[in-house]
Amino acid sequence: MCGIAGFVAKEPENLSSERVEAMLEAQKHRGPDSQGFQRLDNQIILGHNRLSIIDLSASANQPFFSGDRRYCLVFNGEVYNYLELRRELKPFYNFTTSSDTEVLLAAYITWGETMLDRLVGMFAFAIYDRQTKELFMARDRFGVKPFYYAITSTGDFIFASEIKALHAAGIARVSNEVMWSCYLVSGLYQYENQTFWEGVFQLKAGHFMRLKADSQSGLPEQSEWYDFVANVKALKEEQEVSGRSEEAHLRHYKSLLEESIALRFRSDVPVGFNLSGGLDSSLLLSLVDAFKPDTPIEGFTFYCNDPRYDELPWVEGLIAEKNKPLNKVLMEARDVPGLSQGVMHFQDEPYGGIPTLAYSKIFEQAREKGTIVLLDGQGMDEAWAGYDYYHRNSDSVVQGVKRSPLRPEVLKEEFATRTIGVTYPSPFKDDLLNKQYRDLFHTKIPRALRFNDRISMMHSTELREPFLDHRLVEYAFALPTELKVRNESTKWGLRKLAKGYIENDLVLAPKRPLQTPQREWLTEDLIDWIEGEIQELAGHPWFNGEELKNSWADFKKSDKENTFFLWQWLSVQLMDKVSER
Repeated sequence: MCGIAGFVAKEPENLSSERVEAMLEAQKHRGPDSQGFQRLDNQIILGHNRLSIIDLSASANQPFFSGDRRYCLVFNGEVYNYLELRRELKPFYNFTTSSDTEVLLAAYITWGETMLDRLVGMFAFAIYDRQTKELFMARDRFGVKPFYYAITSTGDFIFASEIKALHAAGIARVSNEVMWSCYLVSGLYQYENQTFWEGVFQLKAGHFMRLKADSQSGLPEQSEWYDFVANVKALKEEQEVSGRSEEAHLRHYKSLLEESIALRFRSDVPVGFNLSGGLDSSLLLSLVDAFKPDTPIEGFTFYCNDPRYDELPWVEGLIAEKNKPLNKVLMEARDVPGLSQGVMHFQDEPYGGIPTLAYSKIFEQAREKGTIVLLDGQGMDEAWAGYDYYHRNSDSVVQGVKRSPLRPEVLKEEFATRTIGVTYPSPFKDDLLNKQYRDLFHTKIPRALRFNDRISMMHSTELREPFLDHRLVEYAFALPTELKVRNESTKWGLRKLAKGYIENDLVLAPKRPLQTPQREWLTEDLIDWIEGEIQELAGHPWFNGEELKNSWADFKKSDKENTFFLWQWLSVQLMDKVSER
């Protein structure tokens, strides 16, 4: 995992090494092992922060040139199938390193943009062709790796892995009030290519851009390269024609699972894994153990010393079965005030509350132990329709609450009305598939991936998501509904498959939507802190101060079922304090 940055000058005199250095310095946590930049043709500078994972030698440092120095690459991510691609490319390219970086560049030189379809991995990269003067930029299928860009006041195009890097390069730090209004009114974390900052945009997942270095517009052309819907529909047709049995479906899915885990163990640094007490995490542990049965791979989990939320008993039962070392990371209420502001600095945008803070402590502990890569179980619920609300008529931002988790009435009218109505596409005939599609590309997965990327990189560690291998997700989407839901049991086929790996029945316990006592901490242990922050927030130009105070007073008298809106309010305060640094 790394950080990338670039500067394409509209005029040669605008080209600024200082700005690129400022961007790299702002995101140096993404790559502490090497940092550098290259000025190319007096029109462009490419920069890189390196976290060394594969081929630790200096020869794999970036920016990385082709042998003839025509092409230059900066790359953030991992191409997991790089060994297979390297064998394919060897007749056409003279390799000088054992890195996936060089394989990525060779693939582009050999196959052009069509090479994207061959990649199994997570990535955001930019390749400059010094002959055609063209910059090619691409992002992985689900947007695991970030890519942000902006146009400077002099019309130059700049990009980086983090928003703070663009601000460090001189892009004004001005709130995008439309996005903030969407967040506070509708609970929206993402919309199209927008961010929470004016003039800062993101390359959408599964898209690429091209930009001529001498382009007078300074704007790149953007195109979609990953057609998930077409792939799923083709798979469904193939499955219907082949008439595969349930057992055949599960055997095939099992083979994809095992390959995905094997690919994500490719690393020249230690690999560990995150663990909770649910089915997905339990399956991940079992697959890791099956692949490395005699290796003491480090497991990490967090707990809060609250039996109502902690999954530690389940986790300890699981880990005892597999005889892997377990690192238990304690998260306490007193950690929240200081940690929440620190995490906001690294996130650059609102994030998911106390669970995200607890997650950050896992990566901190992993780094201290020298475990640089962690595997995680993200993505199964979206692929296998595992959330209960998929099977109920509910579109609530927060599930399991009796009233709206939002409080738009505390906002000033002129700010609240800046929100936009969002309609998600429905590309499938099946309503269940459309809900899964929404969560995969527009709601749950995009925000989880953003939270998790920033949290892992905050501590210079790499997070890998084996269950988000595109082949796994596509195949699960295409499966018949009765394999996903049966007898009121969600993820039915996955549970059946898991029985071949998991001995402990505790892992099949009902899904817990909450893993931290956020409600109790914010309304009891930390109530004085919250009270103080709300008092300050009453003077914020987006809020009606009296309505805010009244809503808080009413909340304190209520059953305090939901604290989602409290974290929203707190996020505005935290971001303002980060901005004042």
